[in-house]
Amino acid sequence: MFNFKVVSRSTATRARTGLLQTAHGEVKTPVFMPVGTRASVKSLTPEELLDCGAQIILGNTYHLYLRPGCEVIRSFNGLHGFMHWDGPILTDSGGFQIFSLAKLRKLSEEGALFQSHIDGSQHMLTPEKSVEVQLCLGSDIIMCLDECIKYPTEWDAANKALQLTTQWAKRCKAALGKEKNALFGIVQGGMFKDLRETSAHALMDIGFNGYAVGGLSVGEPKDIMLEIADFTLPILDDTKPKYIMGVGTPEDLVELVALGGDMFDCVIPTRNARNGQMFTKFGAINICNSRFKYDTEPIDSECTCYTCQNYSRAYLRHLYMAKELLAYRLNTIHNIHYYTRLMENVRTAISQDRFEAFKKDFIQNRRP
Repeated sequence: MFNFKVVSRSTATRARTGLLQTAHGEVKTPVFMPVGTRASVKSLTPEELLDCGAQIILGNTYHLYLRPGCEVIRSFNGLHGFMHWDGPILTDSGGFQIFSLAKLRKLSEEGALFQSHIDGSQHMLTPEKSVEVQLCLGSDIIMCLDECIKYPTEWDAANKALQLTTQWAKRCKAALGKEKNALFGIVQGGMFKDLRETSAHALMDIGFNGYAVGGLSVGEPKDIMLEIADFTLPILDDTKPKYIMGVGTPEDLVELVALGGDMFDCVIPTRNARNGQMFTKFGAINICNSRFKYDTEPIDSECTCYTCQNYSRAYLRHLYMAKELLAYRLNTIHNIHYYTRLMENVRTAISQDRFEAFKKDFIQNRRP
């Protein structure tokens, strides 16, 4: 079961709100998806995620295939039962992790031959295998296997990766067969607009439930990332959800919503929380800063998260400096809540057709 409809649009930008319907519930877009790579959003329980406003989470095929493996997860009737999360789940195909983590890898038309970063064991991940694993996980939204390339990459190499990604996308759709899970194709093509256009049209010719813009936030300058997204998003089928993979900061999300993005994921809110960086209406603060040693105020006086309602900056700084595990949990609660509340405010602004003013105020309020 999967459906998507556009609910409202901004008249001054390409921003829009929508409603995703899945077998495990509805998702209001634009949406940020917390990253639960190994069947866990680091340090948080599913109940805490719900309290933070999370609607959908992301898992990863590569990691869950290697550990604990499909046999274990299948015995729980999928990832939902295994990790006690009743809401929708999107799973990445594993392509990026093979690119970034595998000790040795060799790509061919058949698939990706790689050595596990855990124990060095050898595996072949084909498009069919990626879909098989994601079906075992019970993913509401399955991503096609793609070849992710580094930045910078020459045109010929980017074109070769695009062609391989397109062939793999065809095989992923065939492998899915008549299963009801949604399947998204991933646009590649590096930072070359002609290749991005070729990739987008090739995927739309195959036909998918949604489309993702991959290969961004891989080291390119921010202005190039936004330029490629600005070029690619309008090409994609406007009746389908548009997912920007692996992006990004709060500023990135607001900018990309304005360009027409519907779905986002990134490790920034959780990773930065573990490094002591907390997001607020006025920008990020580093809780280890000595100026917070006696600070009785919460991280953000306007925030309604559990952390801000109960704990001071001084206490959070103490926990972080003492390397207490509770620091990571409380910091992560705040950052995930910040991201989900930001997207809630974005949706409200779009529905009231005041997103352009919202974006302007948001940017003006940010400070170092």
